[in-house]
Formats: sequence, C-alpha cells, structure tokens
Amino acid sequence: MSHVGVGPRAVMRSVAFLTAGVLAVPALAGCTSEDPSGKPLAEQDVAAAARASVSDGGTLRWAVDSVPDTLNAFQSDADATTTRVAQAVLPSMFRMDEAGSPVRNPDYLESAEVVDTEPKQVVVYKLNQQAVWSDGREIGAADFAAQWRALSGKDSAYWTARNAGYDRIEKIERGANDLEVKVTFSRPYADWKALFTPLYPKDVTGTPDAFNDGARRALKVSAGPFAVKKVDTKGDQVVLTGNPRWWGEPAKLDQIVLRAVPRDDRVSELVAGELDLAEIDPETADEVGLAAGPRDPATGTPLMGPGGTPAAGPQGRSAAQALRSWAIANGSDEEAAEEEVLAREKRREAEAKARRRQEALSGFEVRKSLEPAYTQLALNGADGPLADERVRRAVARALDREKLAEAVLKPLGLPAEPVGSHLALSGQPAYADGSGALGEQNAKEARALLADAGWVPGGPVKKKDGEEAAGAEKDKKDKEEKDGKDEKKSEGDDDGTYIVGEDNKNEDNKNEDGKNGVGKNDDGADDAKDGADGESGEKHSSGKNTAQGGAPGAYAPKGTAAPADAAAAPLAKDGKALTLRFVLPSGPGSETLRTVADRITDMLKEIGIGTEVTKVPDESYFKDHIAAGEYDLALYSWPASAFPATDARPIYAKPVPAADGSLNVAQNYTRVGTDQVDQLFDRAMTTLDQKEARGLLRKADSRIWAAAGSVPLYQRPQLVAARENLANAGAFGFETPVYEDMGFLKKGAHGSRPSAPASSSPSSPSS
Repeated sequence: MSHVGVGPRAVMRSVAFLTAGVLAVPALAGCTSEDPSGKPLAEQDVAAAARASVSDGGTLRWAVDSVPDTLNAFQSDADATTTRVAQAVLPSMFRMDEAGSPVRNPDYLESAEVVDTEPKQVVVYKLNQQAVWSDGREIGAADFAAQWRALSGKDSAYWTARNAGYDRIEKIERGANDLEVKVTFSRPYADWKALFTPLYPKDVTGTPDAFNDGARRALKVSAGPFAVKKVDTKGDQVVLTGNPRWWGEPAKLDQIVLRAVPRDDRVSELVAGELDLAEIDPETADEVGLAAGPRDPATGTPLMGPGGTPAAGPQGRSAAQALRSWAIANGSDEEAAEEEVLAREKRREAEAKARRRQEALSGFEVRKSLEPAYTQLALNGADGPLADERVRRAVARALDREKLAEAVLKPLGLPAEPVGSHLALSGQPAYADGSGALGEQNAKEARALLADAGWVPGGPVKKKDGEEAAGAEKDKKDKEEKDGKDEKKSEGDDDGTYIVGEDNKNEDNKNEDGKNGVGKNDDGADDAKDGADGESGEKHSSGKNTAQGGAPGAYAPKGTAAPADAAAAPLAKDGKALTLRFVLPSGPGSETLRTVADRITDMLKEIGIGTEVTKVPDESYFKDHIAAGEYDLALYSWPASAFPATDARPIYAKPVPAADGSLNVAQNYTRVGTDQVDQLFDRAMTTLDQKEARGLLRKADSRIWAAAGSVPLYQRPQLVAARENLANAGAFGFETPVYEDMGFLKKGAHGSRPSAPASSSPSSPSS
C-alpha cells in the first residue's frame, strides 16, 4: 500500500517550491455566489439502519492491515488500527461528518466555543456531565492539562510524533465548575477543534514513562462504547468488548475483533467464513459482486459476469466448447476420448469448488465509496532535471488527469473526477479547484516548456559502451536507412514547429533561407519580448503568459519552439537524455498504482520524456526511496484533513537546512516549497475568521499547483466486502464510524444503501 499517514489526525500526515518571479493567483472562491467546495463525490455506503432494526449481541470480525505496535495515537509508529481502536474506546471532542467537517461530539461535549480573542484566545469546553472514565473518575481538566504537557514539545522525554496546536497553548485550568475546561492560547490558533481528539486519561499522559510505554499494548482506562480487552500479537488480533460504564447508547455488538489479515488472503478468509467485514481490492470486489448477483435456479451459477456482462458457462466454457468436448469424449478415437473424459472430470471438480466458493461469497456484498484520501504523482525537485520548475510543469501538463481518474474509478462504478486541490477534497469547506494555476493538460505547451529549459529532440546523447547512439547520431543513422524517404509531416502539414501563443502560424513564417523562424516574428523580433498572451489576447508588461489563471512561468515564454514530432523523439541536453526514475511498490496491493504508472509513462513519452521504472518491496518503498529522496517520480497518497492549515503545512513547507548541513524536509518528500506558501499557511493557522482562512488556504493551494512539486490525481476508491446482514458498517467515506450502532440486522430488516453508490456529482467548482 502506498497510502501515507493512515493514523489519526495527530499523526495523520506522518509516515505517511522553487518558483521564480511573482505568482499571479487566479480568482478564487468568494467572487461568485456558487460555493466552490461543491459536494462530496460519493456518499458513504454502510447499510444504514435504525438501532431498533439491529439485534443485540454478536461479534464483528473486521479485517485490518496489522496489529498495532502502539495504542498511543500520538506516537510515530501509530497506524490505521491504532486509529480504529482510539475511535471506539476513547473520547473525541469533535468527529467528522459526511462532508469531512468537524462537528461536536455530544457524548462528550455539551459545548465548546471561543469566548475571548483579546488579549488571548480562550476556549471553554463544557463537558457532558455523564462522561466518565471506565474506572469511574470524571473526565476533566486534569486530563486535558496532562495531554497538553505531554504534547507541547517542551519536554523531550515524551516520545511524541508531533505537537502541532498543543505548542500554542499557554495554560489549561478548571472553569466555573468541574465540567468546564478553560484553555488559554499563547498565539491564536484557528484549528483548535483538532485538539484533544482522541483524549487519553491522565494515567497515560501524566508522566513520560506512562506516555512512552503505558499505552503500547494495553489501555487499562478508556471512555468509549467499547474497551480494549486484549491485544493478541500471537493471534494477530485486537479484541474490543463493551464498556459497562458507557453512558451513551449501548453498543449493539458484544465484541469487535480486529483481525490482521493480508490483503491477498482476505477473499479466502471471507470464503471460509472467518470475516464479516474487510476492505478489498478491485479484483476481489468483482468476485464478490459476481457471487452476490442473480443465479440460475437450476445450477446455482451466476447469470451475469463482471460489469453486467452475460456469464459464461461452467468454468467459462462456451456452448460450442462444451459440445466439442462431448463429441471428443464420445468419439471413435479412444485415446483422445480417455484424455477428454479425465479433463472433463477435473473441470467438474474445479467447477464444484468454484460453485462452493461463490455460494460462500453470496452472503456478502460490496459496499463502495471514495476514501478521504487522494493519490498524487510526486516530483522530486531536489536535484536532477526536476530541480528545474519548467521541467516539473511540463511533466504536470503532460498528464491527462481525467483519463487517469477514469482508468481507476470508472470500472468500479465510482465518479471519475480528478482532484483539484492539494489541501481538501470535494465537499470539504476549504476545497476549490486550484489547478488553473498550473494550466490544463497540453502536450504542445509541455514540449515548449521543455524546450525553454534546454531539452530538445535529437540532441546528441553520449552513448555508453555497448549501447547504440541516441539523439542526433541515431537520427542520422535512421535517416540514412530511410534511403531518401520523405520525412513525416506534422499535423496540419506545417513545418513541425510549435510556438506558444502562435497556433495559427503556417509555412509562410520562414527565414529567407527557408529555415524555420523559431522564436521570431516576421520582422525578426523575439516573440518572448512582445508580452502578448497568445491564449487570452491580453498584454502583460512582464512578457509572461498567464493564461488560464496560471502563474508567470507556468507557460513557456512566447516564442519557445516545441516541434510537433517531439512525441516520437527523446529529448536530450548536454549529452544526457531526459529520463526520469519512476519508483513503484511491488506488492500485491499495488496493481492499481502500477496501471496508473504505465499510463503516465505513455503520456510522458508523448512529450519526449523517458522513464526508468523501478519496482521495490512495499516495506522499503517509503523509508528507502520516498523519504530518502531516491526517486524522480513516485505515486503515493495523502489523507484529507479537516484541518489543512495545521496538517498540510509540514507536507508543503519549504525545506530548511538542518544544523548538521542536511536538509530538513519534514514531510515534504518532493523537496519543493516557497516562502509564500509557508506564510499563507501561517496566516490561515492564526485567523479565527473561517471565511478568511479558506481564502488563504485556496491561495496557498494555487501556489502549490504552480510549483508543480506534486500533482493530485484521483480520490482513492474504498471497496469493502460486508456480510449482507451487517448494518452501519462498510465504506464510511468522510464520516467517523459510530461503533455503538454497528451490528447484525434483525430477521426481515434491511439497511439503507445509496441507490447508485458514489454516483452523485459535486457542483462545478467556480472561481
């Protein structure tokens, strides 16, 4: 898996822009009445049911990726299962709603609001008077204060993953009564709702020893609908049981067993009846969907194949094949007949096994939505060709993001919309499509950017021993082999030269010697100095093209040549071919990434960029390649956050030199950042005006787009196999699961599912 930061918000963004000139940011949200944040692209799909329709009792067996190394969500080795446990057993002041926005959790909070901003920001939490820890003690200010001290960053004895937000707190004290907690900030903090979720008891956070080791394999005290019964490392499972001191709606289930099951083993475990809920890959989803479809009442075989296609006969054999088999088995050639009889027997056995497998899977259904995370193409700007922002922009503008999204999501019946923001997903308040700062996909513009950076087709490439010459030498050899054949004409039968902003030029634009007037007007002047915008018709004193809301430099200077034949000719510069190292994980769960990588490779080839694909083990993918900077191109995912000013800043912050001379990149694995982006994040983090904060974040996103350090591609699919009678569980989308409502439906009851899962479309982002 190449999904960074699957832990809770506290470690959600952990492991997981060197532009020139002044950036012109396109008009952003707020200039029209239409909300650019749109709507979530997909609803959650959990077979929602009222609690009255859900039986009491039972055990939910839920597949997870691992048994966590720690139950402390604020430690660096926390993972997705740590999050799952924390959500079920610990207090959360705020939870995520269906649009990925924080909402008050009434089980713990009666209210929480900013009561003062001058001279200091003060937030008062009024706690639910019934809220108690499992040992009977009231949840109160002492727990808040202990967590603040542990996470403030002031005491290095605490092994914490990060301290964002907690480092801005000045003091925590009891309010007007025991149910009030008063938090005073030393500096304004817009994302204060991100704090104290989850909240640990002071027994865990009160001392460094307790924090570091006390909650790694057990949580003796909790305060959720469930409690941790045991962490069984030998049995690869975590067992949660109902909390008898829980004051909210009682949990419907007796137990939740989180079983560590590798992704490629999950379908077998489903067939064996060992799981009730499991996130699955597209291939398994096809098999489960097929098994759950309509069946022939006589034979029990599915009537339809994947995607609604008619199902083939037994073992995929057509009627003609079956007839031929019968003829051979009953023919005069005794040897052939004997072989065919044995083959038919083997096919019958395989058919019976497949039928039993399908029957076992027929009790499951695929619940699907879009995960609150997106997959991106990362471009390492530390060194090599991608250190040049023009090359990064060329790569980004060569990508047809719609086609990439369609390749992944359309076969799954999910909305295939490319992601338009680095900082939020469609439906979240901070979302707006900022990709206009980079520009739409345009191969000609991309080739022009490369030409301006000095990468040209047919340039001489130094050959290694044993290699055939490339570039100009190879072109010369190929030309000789053609033996006088005419060269291929470019589209439109022109001279094969494309000049940015001069799409209507024809063969008349040549010098007196008949050669192309590359980069010149008819009067011989340099086009790049005209300052004309060939796409918008506007004039800019800087001479930079800012069409489509782009930044100066996002388009090649006018007059930069990009031959139309560049798609077939590799680019070179200073004797080196333009070839990028594309690093990918090799594990069984990464087939989709490899498919996307193949398509990206083809798109880059169209503009003359070569790729060297390296597949590495999943366990070393991030540590040894992404984090270490040993790549040019890579695909991995970031989770969406309800608090992008806090959570996204480490990902896009400008790397700074460390004391030892190395580069401190934090989580910015692309090594691309700008001071302007940092400043916008800082301003968004300190304003308490939500509208202003959204505007600042959208401006920051536009600058991140223009820097082209990473290119968001698509929201990740979320496919979950769930037992048909399981309610209130499945593909959760943005929303935090409600663990106490999960359970098995009463006889005759049915859960509610989207009529067309994940098919709703957002309102079109507007500027």
